[in-house]
Amino acid sequence: MARRSGSTWYALPKRAPGRCSPRARMTRRCHSPQAPLPDTYRGLYREDHPNPAAAYASEVKRVVNSVQEKGRKIAAFFVESLPSVAGQIIPPAGYFPEVAEHIHRAGGLFVADEIQVGFGRVGKHFWAFQLQGEDFVPDIVTMGKSIGNGHPVACVATTQAVARAFEATGVEYFNTFGGSPVSCAVGLAVLDVLEKEQLRAHAASVGSVLMELLRQQKAKHPIIGDVRGVGLFIGVDLIKDTATRTPATEEANYVVSRLKENYILLSTDGPGRNVLKFKPPMCFSVDNARHMVAKMDTILTDMEKKVRSCETLRLWP
Repeated sequence: MARRSGSTWYALPKRAPGRCSPRARMTRRCHSPQAPLPDTYRGLYREDHPNPAAAYASEVKRVVNSVQEKGRKIAAFFVESLPSVAGQIIPPAGYFPEVAEHIHRAGGLFVADEIQVGFGRVGKHFWAFQLQGEDFVPDIVTMGKSIGNGHPVACVATTQAVARAFEATGVEYFNTFGGSPVSCAVGLAVLDVLEKEQLRAHAASVGSVLMELLRQQKAKHPIIGDVRGVGLFIGVDLIKDTATRTPATEEANYVVSRLKENYILLSTDGPGRNVLKFKPPMCFSVDNARHMVAKMDTILTDMEKKVRSCETLRLWP
């Protein structure tokens, strides 16, 4: 990194499923230590902990100390602002600022990945990292996917301090496709639509309705262990039982399969592939939400009957 001198990249686990080269996968183990995922539903520190943010941040400090004891330095801490592939995780408030403090003290940078969760999806804010506090600012922010609404375009933003430090190294950065006029025009058009159609406020209002509808389903169906999310970023955690919170993987696949039969596309996330993820287009409406949840209710009710009668769950071909 430009401003720091470390060589160890630091990350949370289960961010993305192997989208890297074999060489990267081999080096990741020894050069990229991982901190425990700040999951308050089935992680180390759960919803009954008095201060899960501080507890999970202390785990980061512990790993930083371990790295330093081996004579290595921290270059950066990478984290998705709302870990999606990990199961639609909502980090406890205050976690990022405390982690950033530990990372900065060790000489590293805090990098927030907003590729899936940025651009107003969380409703309350334009960026998901702002959920950790208006005063919290990452050193580097990565963004893509939604920035182009299907067009292949991505962007990296950083603070002036980091940019100046990089410039001072004298290293020239060159990108063959960087700054494409077409891609930039697409990105600007997306920003215009977000503003003109007030999609951030739309995500907040529709997301609130969807969360309430899903919570009603949780009260009705014991298989739903947790409903978590913000705006149009929501996860429904399906479990075998409430005591162990064992992932209901087969059942989640069945729900997804049956929804496809009803022309509703949904997928699963999380290490157990048991979390139904709701990340619809920003134009998703209240009527869409009610229709989808009604179909899901029917499917869950039917599935519960099949399970009680020991009938095999049939997956969509």
